[in-house]
Amino acid sequence: MTRIEDLTQSELWDATAAAGYDTPGEGMFAPEVLGPTVERLAALADGGRALEFAIGTGRVAIPLAEHVPVTGIEFSEPMVAQLRTKVGEAELPVVVGDMATADAGLGEYGLVYLVFNTISNLLTQDEQVACFANAARHLRQGGAFVIELWVPELRKLPPGAPGTLWQADDGYVGLDTYDVLNQRVVSHHFRFGDGREATLGRSPHRYIWPAELDLMARLAGFALESRHADFAGAEFTAESRSHVSVYRLPA
Repeated sequence: MTRIEDLTQSELWDATAAAGYDTPGEGMFAPEVLGPTVERLAALADGGRALEFAIGTGRVAIPLAEHVPVTGIEFSEPMVAQLRTKVGEAELPVVVGDMATADAGLGEYGLVYLVFNTISNLLTQDEQVACFANAARHLRQGGAFVIELWVPELRKLPPGAPGTLWQADDGYVGLDTYDVLNQRVVSHHFRFGDGREATLGRSPHRYIWPAELDLMARLAGFALESRHADFAGAEFTAESRSHVSVYRLPA
């Protein structure tokens, strides 16, 4: 039996995943989530071009393109196909490739951004370091690299327990199982209705502490400019479950 950790990104983000990814008006597509995200990214682009790593189905890129020119890099062709049902290539060009290595026009952007934990889809430290280097190559002098990422919840992991429950709502349960030796986590998403049946979706990740992320940035020539708990600018504290970190190249 193939382990979830051994599946490639193209196998994980297949046509089925792409077809069910969008949740218009809800969750990460809710206006109260998207609005501050787009507003903050547009301000950081400062009138220049923006590049989204792992653009997916265009959740952020499509509304952001109403403010600044946006290009995307995406590994999953089914996700790009879903994006194309909403916007054409002329309005939102996408390069199909790995965000750690693909070339979408080096040195042309004022902003590169990577949202909703996607850097953790790169399952080795080397790939994550390469992602920072690729962002730096695409940015002009003084450009910004923005990463939205969750904080590993190991403080909630009881001794000897393999995982944590991080959400339990009507129709949905989310839990993570950890491999602390290899800094890996598998997210499990259970969705169900009124009956006895449930569907399970799983995705593997390599979790990154903020301090490790900052070191990756330094290796690529970035300096940390700011860190908040969300795109609306809430203070980042020891209790924050995620962060939005802005890194800047020298001017």
